[in-house]
Amino acid sequence: MQRANSKFGLMTTAIHAGEAPDPTTGASAPALHMSSTFVTDQVAGFSAHDLEDDGNFLYARWGNPTVQMLEQKLASLEGVEDCICLASGMAAATAIFLTFLSAGDHTVISDVSYAGVAELARDTLPRFGIDVSLVDMSDLAAVAAALRPNTKLVHTESPVNPIGRLTDLAAVSKLAHEAGALVSCDATFASPLGQRSAFLGIDLIMHSVTKYVGGHGDAVGGAVAGRRELISQIRGESAIHHGGVMSPFNAWLVARGLSLLPLRMTAHEAGAQAIAEWLEAQPLVNRVIYPGLSSHPQHELAKRQVTNNSGMISFQVGNAATGRKIAQQMIDRLEIIHYAVSLGHHRSLIFWMETQGLMDTSFRLSGAQLESYRSYGGDGVFRMSVGLENPEDLIRDLATALS
Repeated sequence: MQRANSKFGLMTTAIHAGEAPDPTTGASAPALHMSSTFVTDQVAGFSAHDLEDDGNFLYARWGNPTVQMLEQKLASLEGVEDCICLASGMAAATAIFLTFLSAGDHTVISDVSYAGVAELARDTLPRFGIDVSLVDMSDLAAVAAALRPNTKLVHTESPVNPIGRLTDLAAVSKLAHEAGALVSCDATFASPLGQRSAFLGIDLIMHSVTKYVGGHGDAVGGAVAGRRELISQIRGESAIHHGGVMSPFNAWLVARGLSLLPLRMTAHEAGAQAIAEWLEAQPLVNRVIYPGLSSHPQHELAKRQVTNNSGMISFQVGNAATGRKIAQQMIDRLEIIHYAVSLGHHRSLIFWMETQGLMDTSFRLSGAQLESYRSYGGDGVFRMSVGLENPEDLIRDLATALS
């Protein structure tokens, strides 16, 4: 499969986009440029707004060759014109909100999302005079009803963290665009290969590159990809004014991982499918949520929208007390799988996420929205990020904790 702005296949694009042999040394691998400043032969103003878009560099907060290489690679894989890389996934989310929303504007945001985004939406944006509606994005009627004349942004997430509920991105994008709003999507769970976000109508594609994009759990970063005019606005706000830029070393590490993303995502998906099927047969497991299973409530949507089911599995084991007991057994007994937060790494990770705790802190849902969450998450889920280990070894490891 090719992306819109690349004439090559995914694997070739992942390896070569944004890279070229070093013109000075002939080095085949991309260089790591750690300089904070760059010598210039041009007389220019001191403001970053005086810079010409000609590839010249002046100061690392305004642009860096190593970071730019990663940005070009990500833009090519997403099939869009441009990308900006930032210090973290939260920096990327904040950049979207604070670039395109002002006091008096309204935004519609997924009622289940990454915890930091959920708390930012509920606690921080209203302090800046931004009106926020938190909506179950799997309910298109609710999305349509939430839109207003002053809605400037609809922020989606698919699959949502941590319960794996999907958003019909094409349908939500159509509703938002008809209302004159931009659409952003946190595609971290999906990775750039899990869905064709731009094709589905997403204007701003967001990733925590700490996860699948980097893939090794050793570098923190975020990214937003989309049309050049939109990314230029984010660059002027978030990089130049807010200062949340990515370290060149982190960009170099993430790009190194990104080069093998197509191979990794194939292995993540295969391993997760095998483990999800095994989990469904376990007597202690009440429910497994994975888009590749026919039992997923939105399996038909997954077949239309998802191009790689990734390695994220959520599963229930009964009530909260049972979940806490098994979590302790995992801490005591797991040999291969790490009991830890985060996801998308080459190592498998698992963590107990209790519903009541999330409702008390991050989500604070009630009524129909809480019922929708519980239909996926029950009293709590184990969120498992299936790594690249042999699936049979992971299954044996899980079996020791579920016995």
